[in-house]
Amino acid sequence: MKNRVPVVLLACGSFNPITHMHLRLFEVARDHLHQTGRYQVIRGIISPVSDLYGKKDLVAAHHRVAMVQLALQTSDWIGVDPWESEQAQWTETVKVLRHHHRKLLASLPWTEGPDLGEAPSPPAAAAPELKLLCGADVLRTFDTPGLWEEAHVREIVERFGLVCVGRTGHDAAAYVAGSPLLRRFRHNIHLATEPVRNDVSATLVRQALRRGQSAKYLLPDAVLAYITRHRLYAPDAAGSAGPRENQGPAS
Repeated sequence: MKNRVPVVLLACGSFNPITHMHLRLFEVARDHLHQTGRYQVIRGIISPVSDLYGKKDLVAAHHRVAMVQLALQTSDWIGVDPWESEQAQWTETVKVLRHHHRKLLASLPWTEGPDLGEAPSPPAAAAPELKLLCGADVLRTFDTPGLWEEAHVREIVERFGLVCVGRTGHDAAAYVAGSPLLRRFRHNIHLATEPVRNDVSATLVRQALRRGQSAKYLLPDAVLAYITRHRLYAPDAAGSAGPRENQGPAS
């Protein structure tokens, strides 16, 4: 991995609840980037949205963050960051990327100038690239009228880059080819293929739970136990609706 570009993967979404599919996105994306011979993935970050996202059946952010923490107990490279979930307003994806990019730069060792008061030199270590991780279903929404600001999409694909993992029923390559903006920056869009078909979604998990059906093996046991203990997604649970800019791979 020597001389490779370090990369941090960021996934934004509801994670309502987090499933094995969400975790697989990180593993597949890391394998893909490593196989290019150019990158070394050093960290993964899961960023759940705030309660003001306004999505139907969205449980409180503290529950969703807690479930992600439980799901990541066996991971040695992915972590959850609650910053987005703690904001007093809904935060667009590009703003979340900017926040984490600033944090990455602030964490690097900067070289001090020889004289007091001299501005520090650029970091001694190579700054990691921060890339947005999503599923192909999200890539398709970039061209949905009124859903994303074009300037935001451009900043995401031009400044940060994107790692998109394919999903059943979606043709990520066709989405890129069909969008002038995505096509222009296709060199910064990495399309990864999931070798093991996985159609699990948080939406299907919630539906099963509301019907009183088993969701075992669809999500980590610790997450399922948490859901049961707190009676989340129960038939009498209330939810609110309200469309927003798409926030990533979670549903």
